[in-house]
Amino acid sequence: MKIEIYLYVFFTLLSVYMLNGVNFNLIMKKGKNIEAKVLVLALSFCFSYLLTNFVMAFIA
Repeated sequence: MKIEIYLYVFFTLLSVYMLNGVNFNLIMKKGKNIEAKVLVLALSFCFSYLLTNFVMAFIA
């Protein structure tokens, strides 16, 4: 259980770092910078959940 928390944190930080390379402001409407940042945060939580479950399937 403890390793799962560490994996969530690690993959969340990794996903945020990875998604900062994508310019979501080009996809979003003009002046919607906060919404683009929220999208990056939501996608990073989704990716961290998927990656943690993927890794835990191999460990368990």
